[in-house]
Amino acid sequence: MDWQQRERLLYWGAPLALAPALAFLPAIVHLVMEPAISHSTIWAVVLFPLLALSEYLGLSRLVRCCVGRPLDLLAMVAYGVIMVLLVVAIYTGLFLALLAGLR
Repeated sequence: MDWQQRERLLYWGAPLALAPALAFLPAIVHLVMEPAISHSTIWAVVLFPLLALSEYLGLSRLVRCCVGRPLDLLAMVAYGVIMVLLVVAIYTGLFLALLAGLR
């Protein structure tokens, strides 16, 4: 895999992985825990599979960018994005546990 293909994987994979991770907590709070929007169940049924699909596609592209043989700048940036994604996932889990404990 050459540099341009890995660069394209990184440029498409990072937003596809991070945007759903950042949108998950507000979506679950406003659509599931405290429905503030009309037809929130329908919105949740449509939105959560799209978020999961986008997360999967983004993470798979980031991993394909990382497993390239040379350990170079693109691989390091992809590893950095995956670490940010891990931190977002941990804090999302902590906030959901906190919100569930307060109910």
